[in-house]
Amino acid sequence: MNKKVTNLTIKKMKQEGTPISMITAYDYIMAQNVDEAGIDMILVGDSLGNVVMGHTSTLPVTMEDMIHHTAAVVRGVKRALVVGDMPFMSYQESTQQALHNAGRLMKETGCDAVKLEGGASVCEAVKAMTTAGIPVVGHIGLTPQSVHQLGGFRVQGKNSETAKQLIADALKLEAAGAFAITLECVPTDIATEITKALHTAATIGIGAGNGTDGQVLVCTDLLGMSSGFRPKFVKTYADLHQTIVDAVGQYIHDVKDRSFPDEAHGFAVDPEVVKAMKE
Repeated sequence: MNKKVTNLTIKKMKQEGTPISMITAYDYIMAQNVDEAGIDMILVGDSLGNVVMGHTSTLPVTMEDMIHHTAAVVRGVKRALVVGDMPFMSYQESTQQALHNAGRLMKETGCDAVKLEGGASVCEAVKAMTTAGIPVVGHIGLTPQSVHQLGGFRVQGKNSETAKQLIADALKLEAAGAFAITLECVPTDIATEITKALHTAATIGIGAGNGTDGQVLVCTDLLGMSSGFRPKFVKTYADLHQTIVDAVGQYIHDVKDRSFPDEAHGFAVDPEVVKAMKE
């Protein structure tokens, strides 16, 4: 599939049962790479607070941060649908605030959709955005922006009450106009039931099992770019951390023993120029 992916493409993939692939990216080069690989959706997640900026949570991320990184990703993409994450407190204050900031994210970056966390509480904002022509991805289950309220990074929907609430939230988000909904850290069977309950909105799972319409992973986790903690739900497809460490180590060695740069990496000049320079 070489045509530009849109929200209508994602809805069609759900209807046809075609699995949807999604990955995070935070810069131009990574966006180029994953787009060339054929990814369907790219999320410029507020997880950049952890991955790029070194924060311990996503809470410090600002609208300016998201606009900066989302614009860079958009410049590197030809085909994938790019989703910009709305950061903490950019939409919780009021529907008017949410619509304003969603409009900024779309207008100033060129992204194809925005994502925000929450269920029923954000449906008014979702409806306002979609009415204004802004495609929206929802996010329920473990919502990192609410980590303090949730009491930590915990699996959500483990009892009948909370599971029913997740299904209700998903249906309300769909009714409000969300074309896709991220399900994070939700038990497999519950995520599967949510997926079956939705008619048009595609579910994108992360730690939600194989019964969702699609999957999303953080690019640096998938590529093994860090030697630190990786969640249980992550599958690592490469060990770029060690590759990078080894490559830089070899570079350091070559610099120290002066084997780099050699003649092949330099520029020659006519000896007469050097002679004349010394005169």
